[in-house]
Amino acid sequence: MQNKLIYGIILMVFSASCTAIGQAFWKMAVSGIYSWQLYVGFFLYGMGAILMIIAFRFGDLSVLHPLLSVGYVFAILIGVVFLNEKLTAMQVFGNILVISGAIMMGLSGYFDKERNRTS
Repeated sequence: MQNKLIYGIILMVFSASCTAIGQAFWKMAVSGIYSWQLYVGFFLYGMGAILMIIAFRFGDLSVLHPLLSVGYVFAILIGVVFLNEKLTAMQVFGNILVISGAIMMGLSGYFDKERNRTS
């Protein structure tokens, strides 16, 4: 049963990364609807949605859905590394909070399932 939740967590993290990368491609789409970046962005965003739907089969919505917040972390990192955006100290602090919260949500779901299994 725990392996199912781990699969769900992994799929949600991949979902968040696909949607963040897709949004970055949208931002890079400079020539409007004729830009290949726009369509790559649609594809990646759609993949993220499909991965999310699949992930929900492996765990509770209350545990898995908050993990999509790691997409904010991916988006900021993509912006800094590939789009030359500036990272502020407040954004670094916010990213630490988001990652901490995502870890706590994943662990709480894991330990709640384990506790229910043994009782």
